[in-house]
Amino acid sequence: MLFNLFKGKDKVEKKKKSTVNEKKHVDKRKQSNQSDRKRNNNQRVATRKGEIGEHKIDIQLSQLPKEYKYLNDIMIENPKSISGYSQIDHLVITPYGIFVIETKNYQGTIYGGKNRKTWLVNGKFKMLSPIVQNYGHIEALKKYVNEEYHNKFFSIVSFTKRCTLKIDSELRDIHSDELVIYDLYLSESIQRKVSINKLKFKEALLTEQDQSAVYKEFTEANITDPKIREMHTTRINEKKNTERTESQKSDSKCEVCRKAVSNKVATYCLSNKKFNGKIYCYEHQKTRVK
Repeated sequence: MLFNLFKGKDKVEKKKKSTVNEKKHVDKRKQSNQSDRKRNNNQRVATRKGEIGEHKIDIQLSQLPKEYKYLNDIMIENPKSISGYSQIDHLVITPYGIFVIETKNYQGTIYGGKNRKTWLVNGKFKMLSPIVQNYGHIEALKKYVNEEYHNKFFSIVSFTKRCTLKIDSELRDIHSDELVIYDLYLSESIQRKVSINKLKFKEALLTEQDQSAVYKEFTEANITDPKIREMHTTRINEKKNTERTESQKSDSKCEVCRKAVSNKVATYCLSNKKFNGKIYCYEHQKTRVK
């Protein structure tokens, strides 16, 4: 009888433990589902904001002079790209240049330099330099037009006003052929750049016939197959996820001694003009000041 009593208690204890374990498992599953829902919601919000931003730019481009020709969301073959393709956000063809526009929907402080392959968002997360990215787009586009047009491309990278740009002043100079701006001033920047080129060059860089020919080449090269576009997007997103994971690891090194420094130190150096876009450890920061 005593044995049966202990046996009964043992069953009760096991049942309690089983119930507790099941509850923990359910709680973890709920947390995981909540995390997934939050992540998916953030992605939907980001996508929606991106769509709104693109719509605003479309409106600006539609208000440019009628003799300008523009294309949105072009995809062309590019063997050097991870997906085999390049997707260009906007392309504006004017008598005084072909403007290739890359739009960015980031939020926070952007640190970067013309000669840096990676930029930082909020001093923590790495992103491929949009200057380097757009250079790749331009090189891919050049393959579709005659060589005489190759020096007529100009790069513009557009960020939303949700960003604070802490980048090389040269990239903010309207005279630069690689320009970084806020999206609100896109059409204005194109017009100013055209005006500068009018003064710089005696004749138009592209005749009306040239503009039509270039427009035709890019229109015919544009890939509209939804399966290819989906594949491209998937591969790019996979790469971004990998980079996001890697970006949490600091691989920044001092310019002098090559000693590894934290993301905080790297951000401080990149945001400080006296370091000229270079990174230094604490000791060599002091020697730079002197």
